[in-house]
Amino acid sequence: MAEISGNFLLITFFMYLIATVCFVVSVTGKKWRDKQGEMTGNRWGTFGFITTIIGFVFAIAYFVTRWIAAGHAPVSNMFEYTTFLGIALSFAFIILYVIYKTNVLGMFTMPIVMLIIAYASVFPTEVEPLIPALQSNWLKIHVTTTAIGQGILSIGFAAGLIYLIRTLDFSKRDKKVFWLEFIMYSLISIIGFILVRYIFAMFQYEAEFQYVNENGNEAEMTYNLPPLLGPNEGEMLTTGAMEPLISMPAWLRSDDANAVVWSLVAGALLYLLLRLILRRPVGGTLQPLLKGINPDTVDEVSYRAIAIGFPVFALGGLIFAMIWAQIAWTRFWGWDPKEVWALITFLFYAAYLHLRLSKGWHGERSAWLCVIGFVIIMFNLIFVNLVIAGLHSYA
Repeated sequence: MAEISGNFLLITFFMYLIATVCFVVSVTGKKWRDKQGEMTGNRWGTFGFITTIIGFVFAIAYFVTRWIAAGHAPVSNMFEYTTFLGIALSFAFIILYVIYKTNVLGMFTMPIVMLIIAYASVFPTEVEPLIPALQSNWLKIHVTTTAIGQGILSIGFAAGLIYLIRTLDFSKRDKKVFWLEFIMYSLISIIGFILVRYIFAMFQYEAEFQYVNENGNEAEMTYNLPPLLGPNEGEMLTTGAMEPLISMPAWLRSDDANAVVWSLVAGALLYLLLRLILRRPVGGTLQPLLKGINPDTVDEVSYRAIAIGFPVFALGGLIFAMIWAQIAWTRFWGWDPKEVWALITFLFYAAYLHLRLSKGWHGERSAWLCVIGFVIIMFNLIFVNLVIAGLHSYA
């Protein structure tokens, strides 16, 4: 059953890839434009939407069959949660496409969905029994609701990114262009991380360390990438492996911090290669494709996504989380890193809605907030989950 589940997920990925191609053609195809530049007779967006729905059906099949194979909701580790986040993002896109029928949203959203699912695939995919702390019905209630909320909020990022690429003046080398390019570099770094992990996995690279963990106990740790960063008081157990350049403190999970450094290095190389090929900013390369896009429409999409996603995230990420924390750990709140960053995410989007509704922050300022909000979500998913030791480190 687990193998069948994996096959369904693979089909989902390729359906989303086909959908991406359809949406790209629907936006960039010149043969469907009349003399005024308006699209006529272009059905590629419809094909993309139908393919997205087919992919989502296979994603649900993956989720159900993996649930049957595991005996619990498949959201208990990084592979399962990140995959479900990608599925939730595609579900949010389907809802908003029905409302706005904006093909350019699919051109940006579906690659992000594929990137998230591909990122999930670098983590162990084996079906594992739940650890005692997760053996509760609140697992599926709290975690799935949180992921759906984050998926809907992420649509705000896609729309905000479209707005910024469409409206910024890339002929100027100002701070706005720099930070937008930094966002593009960050996305490329995820691609770099996926490539690096698969390259070293092909060569079956492993390095074993003995180290002292955050509790002061001796433990062992396995690296799947050459150790630029080593564990606290680490001793290399693998003969002939590269020695780490520096050692990390005990409160940091050094193997995951090492993976983050590798992703940043690989991302920098890929980004520089793109700049050499394109001879201009990555955002500036995409901008001509968005000339026919109405900025006010994507601004409205970003607001609607956050207005829908915010209460869903608040319910799953805070309220359900605190109820489960009281049951599992006999306290509603303990300032665990994951709890703190869930609160920061909640407060940030609350501030966004306040500034938008009360202070009139529309357009560019609103778009920047949407982008920053997604950065916080990804920081919570990648850095807080993986690097900082805490009660949620198993997630």
